[in-house]
Amino acid sequence: MRIDILSLFPNMFQPLKESILGKALEKELLEIEITDFRDYTTQKQRHVDDTPYGGGAGMLLQAQPIFDALAATQAKAKSKGRVILLDPAGRKFDQKVAEELAKEDHLTFICGHYEGYDERIRTLVTDELSLGDYVLTGGELGAMVMIDATVRLLPEVLGNSESAQTDSFSTGLLEYPQYTRPADFRGMKVPEVLTSGNHQKIAEWRHKEALRRTYERRPDLLEDYPLTDQDRKWLAEFAAEKTDLAEK
Repeated sequence: MRIDILSLFPNMFQPLKESILGKALEKELLEIEITDFRDYTTQKQRHVDDTPYGGGAGMLLQAQPIFDALAATQAKAKSKGRVILLDPAGRKFDQKVAEELAKEDHLTFICGHYEGYDERIRTLVTDELSLGDYVLTGGELGAMVMIDATVRLLPEVLGNSESAQTDSFSTGLLEYPQYTRPADFRGMKVPEVLTSGNHQKIAEWRHKEALRRTYERRPDLLEDYPLTDQDRKWLAEFAAEKTDLAEK
């Protein structure tokens, strides 16, 4: 996968060279190029922003530097790919969007700053995405989060291919509790089923506990989850347990 990033602050993306993403770059599973779109401004003072027509607070990013920077990166990549604008008004980014983006060969992220964008910049993009209902000082942090969530889904990026498949949200449920050695740590013991060697029982326990954790922490996720008859029985059990605790 090739990822292009248009930003006024290229140095902010140093963390992408670390950890899992860094290894993906080393293995050439991933190519990342960061373009400072200030380099493409026609202004002698290298300005890329101006006051909004009609008045108002703040400054807007001008269309020209981003239009020209994007054209240059697309020519170099020989591909237009998906062009993503980081914007608070965009579609909310989640695991499903990450899975969608991971199927692409080329992504470009446009990171804004100041009060916003000249509206004409939106004619360049295929997607407008947001991390959530809050505003950051710029799009760089949001882009890094989206890139990390997307790249880890690429084949061979994670050491164990099953890791991404069992992540929270990938299955529709939150991830089940996990344990490692020692089996007894300060009196807190690993559930016996996990040391039983019975893989069918382990799988059943993990699914039940994933369902329990989702019920307790993110019940909204269950609204669209395809519940089985057994799932419904477990949910009734969890509800009864909750009632018992409330009455004690």
